[in-house]
Amino acid sequence: MKQITFYLDFVSPYSWLAFQRLPQVMQGLSHSVDYRPVLLAGLLKAHGQLGPAEIAPKRAWTYRHVLWMAQELGVGLELPASHPFNPLPLLRLALACAAPQQPGQVSRAVCETIFRHVWQGGEEAADPARTEVLAQRLQPRHDPAGPEVKAQLQANGAQALAQGVFGVPAFCAQDRMFWGLDALPMLRACLQGDAWFDGPQWHAVDALPVGVRRKD
Repeated sequence: MKQITFYLDFVSPYSWLAFQRLPQVMQGLSHSVDYRPVLLAGLLKAHGQLGPAEIAPKRAWTYRHVLWMAQELGVGLELPASHPFNPLPLLRLALACAAPQQPGQVSRAVCETIFRHVWQGGEEAADPARTEVLAQRLQPRHDPAGPEVKAQLQANGAQALAQGVFGVPAFCAQDRMFWGLDALPMLRACLQGDAWFDGPQWHAVDALPVGVRRKD
């Protein structure tokens, strides 16, 4: 059985689309998925990046693109009343639902419930009253605001960074990292044993010289 670690943040519409698309792309392939919530803002900060929503033209384009992609994929997606929003309460709530024997991992059912809270209905995703209703529905095993849950979210982020993750959605499998919704076919090819992955090109790009660096 092939093992996939799926790093996601509920603030990311591409994470929602990839979450919905992954089972279809992997159909017929024996696999298991380890769903791990991470704070996208933490990944961006570690790599010195701005998020798509922090660049005005890119923000507008991102929303247009994900709405079109949702239509193409047949996935229900409505933009929340405001975006971006602070996803920390939702990430911690998800991790608070994790089984004791699998810290840091969240079930697909919990992920889907929280994703739908954000990306269906067009309401405020971070509204405290709605988040409280969501928590009552999920019945977390741990206190979402407790130190153990906060530490686990940080640990998930550290693990993601150690595996070369710089954004979400990201998928790690067979000591390789795949980023983005459009990388899903590439991930499947790798897990199926595509010969390309045994060739030199995967690692060769690491040694490609930098021709010029932008000055501040």
